[in-house]
Amino acid sequence: MSSHAGTIDHHHDPSTSTGIPNKKLLMWAFLASDCMFFATLISTHLIYRLHPPANGLDPKVVFSPELTSFSTFILLMSSLMMALAVTAIQKSNVKSCRWSLLATILFGLIFLGCQVYEFNHFVLEKKMTLSNSILGTTFYTLTGTHGCHVAIGVLWLSLMYVRSFKPASDATGSWFGKNILHVVVLLGALLTWLFATLGLVHAIQAEPTLGAAVGHFFQHDYLLIGGALVTTGILIAFARASGPVDFDEKNAIDVESMGLYWHFVDIVWIVIFTAVYLLEYLK
Repeated sequence: MSSHAGTIDHHHDPSTSTGIPNKKLLMWAFLASDCMFFATLISTHLIYRLHPPANGLDPKVVFSPELTSFSTFILLMSSLMMALAVTAIQKSNVKSCRWSLLATILFGLIFLGCQVYEFNHFVLEKKMTLSNSILGTTFYTLTGTHGCHVAIGVLWLSLMYVRSFKPASDATGSWFGKNILHVVVLLGALLTWLFATLGLVHAIQAEPTLGAAVGHFFQHDYLLIGGALVTTGILIAFARASGPVDFDEKNAIDVESMGLYWHFVDIVWIVIFTAVYLLEYLK
């Protein structure tokens, strides 16, 4: 981090006796406790895998390494976009920061979509549930908890994105109501596009040809497609420039704290991906 960025921290956020800004210190403390929490879940899964029950499910038959590898790559790319968002706001480049935040949100939702698709496949096709096997219990608890962290991160990123549009002066006090609506529209647009994509993937798998899959998709998911287009149009209208905004380098500490959380979630997933998926194929 540049010396200029360090100046930002101390000018715009009170520092403790350690020299670390309060917001960063609080985030590091939270991440330290969360690290121990995930270490417990990962250790529990590994201990049970060392002593699997007789006639238990075979992870090599259940897991889908191709899909999980793709979602892992997507999550790693989201960390890159988050780093770009931090760099942009440190330079008061609000427009670039917004685009990077949106990309991070999108990648996070793609990861969540892959996880939902994977869970659905495991339950319906592989018959692995939370209660019918130790593998299912430890797997869903661990990866589901991580998925909740990603979902919280996506919501936090969305709030930060919308926060970047706060006008420098709000004499009427109407910004808060618009802010809530903007968040709802943003999440609505992202979710409708996500579920529309999942619908298209499902249609491709179910139909024998690509043409039949596209036809099936438009026939059964036209409401999702329409909702995605409408919410995207409203989102573009919200994003139109309307004067100076109260969001610049003084907010860098907030984006950096959010970046610490997001990078932590990504690092934890690398550990989970290695311990839960890859180790099964090294035996």
